[in-house]
Amino acid sequence: MSTISARYLGDLRVECVHNQSGTKIITEPPVDNGGKGESFSPTDLCATALGACAISVIGVYGKAHGVDVTGTELEITKTMSANPRRIGKIEIIFKMPPRAYSAKEKTIIERCTAPCAMRLTLHPDVEQVFTFIWQD
Repeated sequence: MSTISARYLGDLRVECVHNQSGTKIITEPPVDNGGKGESFSPTDLCATALGACAISVIGVYGKAHGVDVTGTELEITKTMSANPRRIGKIEIIFKMPPRAYSAKEKTIIERCTAPCAMRLTLHPDVEQVFTFIWQD
């Protein structure tokens, strides 16, 4: 059985369904490529997946080591390149919650995103910039 089902709705919109949970996402092209700006574009989802994967890896570390990262906020910026049209750069700012993280915990949190599946899946030509803001 497939993991995800998708159906073209017309007017450049696609309904994607996570088959196990029934969760639905509607996608459409970005405005500069004919979309209306009413939903995620496929490339938005790719950038979002990178951020979600990285914070999930941080969450796994935190859960295993008793380090609370609940409330971490991400700002994700995707920059497109031309010829060929593709994602050229994804920048993610991690705004860490105001907690007394040790220097060791900060270092581990920043480094533990390296094996994130999305980081490793994206082509090396896609620049990935991760910035951590610590609110001590």
